[in-house]
Amino acid sequence: MKKIFLSLFILISNISFGQLAQEFKILPIAQTGFSEERLKKLDNYLESLIKDGIAPNVVSIVVHKGNIVHFKAFGFSNLENKTAIKRDDIFRIASQSKAITTVGLMILFEEGKFLLDDPISKYIPEFKNPQVFVSNDSVTHKVITRAAKSEITIRQLLSHNAGISYEHPLQDLPEYKVPLFSSIQNETLAQVIPKLAKRPLIVDPGKEFTYGLNIDILGYLIEKLSGKTLDVFLKEKVMDPLGMKDTYFYLPDNKAPRLVELYSKAKPEDKLTVHQSELFRKFSISGAKTYFSGGAGLVSTAENYAKFMQMILNGGSFNKKNILSRKTIELMSRNQIGEASVWDRQDKFGLGFQIITEKSHYGDNASVNSLTWGGLFCSEYTIDPKEELIMLVLTNVQPYHFYSDFVHKYRTLVYQALK
Repeated sequence: MKKIFLSLFILISNISFGQLAQEFKILPIAQTGFSEERLKKLDNYLESLIKDGIAPNVVSIVVHKGNIVHFKAFGFSNLENKTAIKRDDIFRIASQSKAITTVGLMILFEEGKFLLDDPISKYIPEFKNPQVFVSNDSVTHKVITRAAKSEITIRQLLSHNAGISYEHPLQDLPEYKVPLFSSIQNETLAQVIPKLAKRPLIVDPGKEFTYGLNIDILGYLIEKLSGKTLDVFLKEKVMDPLGMKDTYFYLPDNKAPRLVELYSKAKPEDKLTVHQSELFRKFSISGAKTYFSGGAGLVSTAENYAKFMQMILNGGSFNKKNILSRKTIELMSRNQIGEASVWDRQDKFGLGFQIITEKSHYGDNASVNSLTWGGLFCSEYTIDPKEELIMLVLTNVQPYHFYSDFVHKYRTLVYQALK
């Protein structure tokens, strides 16, 4: 009976491709570059995650040469209520927000509003004369710093090469405490980012890949350069032109029921349980709704984000809407961190994207120069220019012991179906 019910809600959630937005082509799988038989392996894997209690839900979208070859939903948006997941349900995309905010800033770059090697202090004076953390005396609590060897540039912020880290030894001290991913408090970027500027850097700018609140700073830069709040600017310049009608920092009331529940599964033996953080669960539907985290604050759907990825793959345009020039996309897709590497992955970072290299320990069978990144709540995308392929997998679990296996196996199963 359980097996019959599982098959039923998967069938219901995966309605005809003909109901999709018309910007993507809809062709029979036999007429595409994918094997219908081998795609069943992907379905079987995703179904097993639900059946075995490893994930509450999964939505997958794969587009090859502009044609959707896989767009399915598995599992439940709410386990307790046994609410079947739908393909247009809304997920917290966390750090997948970074690419969207980066595109927003590069729109202003194309308008001549700044240069990549401008110091950020030219536009946000609080970042002038940055300091580097040395020590914090455990007895006197005196913080020791030294002068950084250089100013922080916009290029370094875009490539996470500025010495700014999410994990900071002083982050719990009141004078240095700032929102890491989102906020339900009555605060704004104009209040938070100058406070963040007072934090000493972890290392000198340009020394190494250091993942942190870089794109949140650049969200504030967008506000200063455009004269608009970040949500308004991105809606006007990115979301509306691309038809991303379900992508928001804060959901309107009529769309809030489509937000999936957030779960936790820290250990293999743990059962999926509702996340304990009200902030993480409800930041997009409650609170003051005044803080726009360009680095982690957006929610979206699989199809919405696929439109954004297709725009990148197309060289800056989608559905006859030109967002960026081809040359700007090329610039964003080039290594910007020199000899440094993205953690232990042996990959590089451009402006907004991780770049898969020949030496990659992360990209598996993705083509060299593919672009990828994921999100805290367990989601990941890959943009493969060589194969003219985009893929995205979404669920919402944090912490998630299975994160790495999940996103790697998903990508492997997509590629094995490619003819």
